[in-house]
Amino acid sequence: MNRPLGRAVLGSLALVGVAAGLWLAFTSSPDAFQQDYVRIMYVHVPGSWLAFLAFGVTALGSLGWLVSKRMFFDRVAEASAEVGVLFTAVSLFTGMLWGYPVWGTFWDWGDPRMASTALMFFVYLGYLALRRAVSDPVARARRSAILGIVAVVQVPLVYFSVTLWRSLHQGMTVRPDGIAMDGSMVAALLVNISAFTVLYAYLMVERVRLAGLESETAVIETELAGRSVSKPNLEGLS
Repeated sequence: MNRPLGRAVLGSLALVGVAAGLWLAFTSSPDAFQQDYVRIMYVHVPGSWLAFLAFGVTALGSLGWLVSKRMFFDRVAEASAEVGVLFTAVSLFTGMLWGYPVWGTFWDWGDPRMASTALMFFVYLGYLALRRAVSDPVARARRSAILGIVAVVQVPLVYFSVTLWRSLHQGMTVRPDGIAMDGSMVAALLVNISAFTVLYAYLMVERVRLAGLESETAVIETELAGRSVSKPNLEGLS
């Protein structure tokens, strides 16, 4: 998939999928109570799900590095964390836009889903800050791997927060006993989740590729800097 044609195909699929998902979002049935405000859901929910997926991949990449010490896994973990932070920001922003007309407020720290999502967002920002604070690549990978594995425990806490604690958020829409939504709404939601997943895959491929190029460039620059330093001539000195 690192080949230009493969990346172009994946990017095109992501673009078409997002366009189709948005079209379905605007043409699906309105909600009986929230009316057209429910259409924010078709970006908010996929953004949340992809944040969970991204941080799960960060944990797997971190574990892969600890086991194999291959820098490829470290690059995967870093790339997925960056994309996950992006999707978490999308989830938080769209949630605020959705919350104001429905709940009458943009934000409520007393809501466990909002508070736990915000905490997860800042923890992974800290993960990215940690990576930039350590210059040695091995030390950076080791410390980041530990944090990446520990931080992923937030994902199930965020997801189940609406059932573990009292929340402004509605309960789970997709349950073992069925889906409490109109068929057109389900179709629009599934298409958008699929489209966001393809977009995540495309962003991951590009970010991992760029991280590899950055690593190769750093090695070349180090070698060139080493060649520019010559051994001093001490002949003739007593």
